Amino acid sequence: MGQDLSWRLEAVAFAGFVGLMRLLGVDRASNLGGWLLKTLGPLTSTHRTVTRNLRIAFPELSVAERKALALEAWERVGRTFAETPLLDRITVESGRLEVVGLERMHAIRDGGRPVVFVSGHLANFETMASMILSSGVPCQITYRAANNPYVDAQIRDTRARYGVKLFAPKGGDGARELLHGLERGESVALLNDQKFSEGPEVTFFGQPVNAAPGPSRLALRFGTVLQPISVVRLPGVRFRVTAHEPIEVTATGDRQADIARGVQAITTFVEDRVREVPADWFWVHKRWPQSVYDALPPEE
Repeated sequence: MGQDLSWRLEAVAFAGFVGLMRLLGVDRASNLGGWLLKTLGPLTSTHRTVTRNLRIAFPELSVAERKALALEAWERVGRTFAETPLLDRITVESGRLEVVGLERMHAIRDGGRPVVFVSGHLANFETMASMILSSGVPCQITYRAANNPYVDAQIRDTRARYGVKLFAPKGGDGARELLHGLERGESVALLNDQKFSEGPEVTFFGQPVNAAPGPSRLALRFGTVLQPISVVRLPGVRFRVTAHEPIEVTATGDRQADIARGVQAITTFVEDRVREVPADWFWVHKRWPQSVYDALPPEE
């Protein structure tokens, strides 16, 4: 009962936050969220993770340059968080989403073969789901469910306002749902840039990381491609979502090696996008194994 009461109180607070952001509107909500996290983020313990991640990824930058980049990254995380309740107003139809590669999306829609969409936590990554669905591609949009079930229900309701039905794969049942969706001809969309200790070891910014093999496994099983998607933040709470050249995952007979190549290709794709717009990535996540952090020399 204590846990349930705590969850309900959290849900009330979250509902209040959603209501306030919607009352403010897209621009003011985004500006407020950006200012708050740019101010408060560096005061939290998570800031150490941000700065260490930046040291690993960009050792050539000066301390001052990394500090400025960390502040910009915090601002963009804050903007993304504040924009979340307003995603139904950040769509292609609203003019806030610019799409590059729409002809590729239409070819997927009309081709009769599902694909495995892959990306990372770039800019407001939630906008990619809106672009996929607005292009007419039937797709299962996967996400990590919130621990609080009442908050999770609100998140689902928010996304449902613009047609996104979220699906949180968890355990064997979740994997089966993904398989059934692909069998029905529905594409699936997965973010593949966070730590997954049981995944194959690949290279990210010159250092070893583990990444989830699921997208590559699905592509091999269904004889389809990995379809990379990216998003960058533009001025005025606008975004550019791009459908890139597909990644072919070739079956050579060595399944584990084939999966590892697919995972590396996705990881390299994400790294390339991060290098293009570093402030857009989700630096607050502890991406590398502990051994990489332990090997960092003392900060100058």
